[in-house]
Amino acid sequence: MNNLKDYLDELVVRNNTEAFIKDDPVQFPHRYSDARDIEIVSFLVATIAWGNRKMILNSANRMLEMMGHSPYDYVMSGGWEKLEDGKCVHRTFFGRDMRYYCKGFQALYEVPRSFGARNDSPSLESIFFNEEHDVWKGIQNFRSLMAEANGCASKHISNPCCAEPKKGSACKRLHMALRWLVRDDGIVDLGVWKRLKPKDLMIPLDVHVARVSRDLGLIERKSNDRTTVEMLTAKLREFDAEDPVKYDFALFGVELM
Repeated sequence: MNNLKDYLDELVVRNNTEAFIKDDPVQFPHRYSDARDIEIVSFLVATIAWGNRKMILNSANRMLEMMGHSPYDYVMSGGWEKLEDGKCVHRTFFGRDMRYYCKGFQALYEVPRSFGARNDSPSLESIFFNEEHDVWKGIQNFRSLMAEANGCASKHISNPCCAEPKKGSACKRLHMALRWLVRDDGIVDLGVWKRLKPKDLMIPLDVHVARVSRDLGLIERKSNDRTTVEMLTAKLREFDAEDPVKYDFALFGVELM
C-alpha cells in the first residue's frame, strides 16, 4: 500500500499545478473574485463538463459570454429570462436548462437562510452544509430546492438517492464543483467555502477514474454509483484522511494500457 500511496502522491504533485488550469474547466471560476460569481460558475460549468474537452471549454466560454461580467448580477437581474428554449449551450444542455439553473439560483439567493454566527453574504454553501458534514445530504437538499424553485426536477442535477438501496447516482459533476469550491490548495482549487472541509468531500467518479481505480486495486465493485464513490473515497482516506479527493489529480492522469 505504501508503494501505491507514494505513486499517487507523486502524480498529485505532478498534476496539481498552475499549468493544469489552462486546459481544465476549473479555469472558468478562476476568472472571478466574487465568491457568488465563483460558485454560480462552478456549478454551471461542472454541469456541462462532459464529452470532448475542447467542446466543453468552447461551450463554457460561450455560456459565460452570455452572462456578462458578473454571473451573479445576470442571475439576480433576470437576464436569463430571454434565453430561448432550444438554444444549444452544450450538447443536451439548452437555453431552458440554463434558465432552470438561473431561476433556481435567484430563488436560493433571495430566500434568507442560516449562515451561522457570522454576518456572511448569502452563499450557496449554506444549502450544502449540515451538522453531519454529509455532502450527499447537501446535494439532495440542493436538488430539492432547485426543483421547488422551478416546479420540477432537472435531469442535469443528479439524484444521490434512489428507491433501491445504495443505488444513487455518483453525482460526478456536483462532486467536482464541490472540490473546486471547498479545497483550498492555493493552486488549482479555489476554496471559497469554509464551513465544509476537504475531508468531507467525495471523489468525482467518472468512467476513467473508476477503471483506473479498479486497475490499481483500490476498488473491485463494478457499478459506477454512489456506493462505489463511498468505497473509493474511504480507501483514499487511508492515504490522506484530511484531503482524500486530492487524489483526483492522480487518478484522472493515469494512462491505462
